[in-house]
Amino acid sequence: MEAPTRPTPIDKEVIWDKTRTIMSKTDKYGTIEYANEVFVDVCGYEDYELVGQPHNIIRHPDMPKVVFKVLWDNLKAGNNFHAVVKNMAKSGRYYWVITDFDISRNEDGEITHYFARRKAVPQEVVSKIEPLYKKLLQIEEAAGMEGSEKYLTGFLEEQGQDYVEFLKGLMSEYQKEQAAKAAAANAENNKPVESKGFFARFFS
Repeated sequence: MEAPTRPTPIDKEVIWDKTRTIMSKTDKYGTIEYANEVFVDVCGYEDYELVGQPHNIIRHPDMPKVVFKVLWDNLKAGNNFHAVVKNMAKSGRYYWVITDFDISRNEDGEITHYFARRKAVPQEVVSKIEPLYKKLLQIEEAAGMEGSEKYLTGFLEEQGQDYVEFLKGLMSEYQKEQAAKAAAANAENNKPVESKGFFARFFS
């Protein structure tokens, strides 16, 4: 199937109901087999324009390639992976999401499909991760993805976290700030939360 013409990015955000969940199913190579109504509404492509296309049809040029390398390295190894991603709609507008995956296997244990859920990312979290992505993109343009991967590794080592733990920290910090502003802080929010438990609640 011929890929749709790539749009020109414009610095405007897609307006959408951020309480809803974008869902898709791809084969093991990332080719789209299903996109739910929310996905279609947000990205602006029709179902028939999405099915059969690689998921990077919505990749925004502001995204460093190394983030997708880390994502795919984990998925191919059978590990769920959470990533904050800036996507580009058919209109050229952008929208930020955080991902969650279910991995489907056949009887031989081989990966056959990925089921992805994506929810909106709070602007407060975007404002903290966007500078890192801009830095990684600059390094990729100057030194290639190998350079940006080394930088990302060093950055995370300095934090004493892996990428998913880093995101969990940003999201947890945001949720605690919101709870404090609303004067409805929950004691559970003040306890360390395992990655699986935190993201399970976020995507439920």
